[in-house]
Amino acid sequence: MSIWKDTGDRSPDSLSGGQQQRIAIARAIVNEPKVLLLDEPLGALDLKLRQDMQYELIRLKNELGITFVYVTHDQEEALTMSDTIVVMNQGYIQQIGTPEDIYNEPQNAFVADFIGDSNIIAATMLEDKVVRMLGAVWKCVDVGFGHNRPVDAVIRPEDIDLVKPGEGVIDGIVINLIFKGVHYEMEVLANNYELLVHSTDMFPVGTEVGIKVDPFDIQIMKKPESEDEEAPAVEE
Repeated sequence: MSIWKDTGDRSPDSLSGGQQQRIAIARAIVNEPKVLLLDEPLGALDLKLRQDMQYELIRLKNELGITFVYVTHDQEEALTMSDTIVVMNQGYIQQIGTPEDIYNEPQNAFVADFIGDSNIIAATMLEDKVVRMLGAVWKCVDVGFGHNRPVDAVIRPEDIDLVKPGEGVIDGIVINLIFKGVHYEMEVLANNYELLVHSTDMFPVGTEVGIKVDPFDIQIMKKPESEDEEAPAVEE
């Protein structure tokens, strides 16, 4: 296999971290196990090498047909590596689903905050498909939360559109700006709440903006009534 290339006659101490990880994985799969447990296998590697190893592990999984149980605290790695993700908190399963389901349809605030960046906003569900938050009324697509009930609204930073003042639901002002390479990360102060916004368009600090969100991109979740509800087990 390629993971053994140029390493057979070298001592373990002379191998790079990536080469050592490759050999450890080769030793684990040589007996053709049905299930392979990987506990933070790439945690000690630098970013570029970690990404290379992720691709190699995906290739091995697909070629060998072995089920990988992959334990990680790296949210991006979990989304990249997995067919199915199990999010746990305090020993309780919070949600089970595909990476797309976990990211786009989080079942509670913990999952929304743990997997990717999120704006989690205290809100009131006025009626089906109508929620009040940040001092304004917004349309959404969620139903079944009752009338005038406290809820949490989750909005991903990339789902916020910045427009001209007065053209959105509410207005705000850009207070922080960071260039992240593929997008700009901004903090927008709106009605005393700092919204995290990701956009390919740059708005300088101090710019007044309008804020729009598509109704499908506002996720409504039940608000925990006590700390005991923050880590419930998923019903089987």
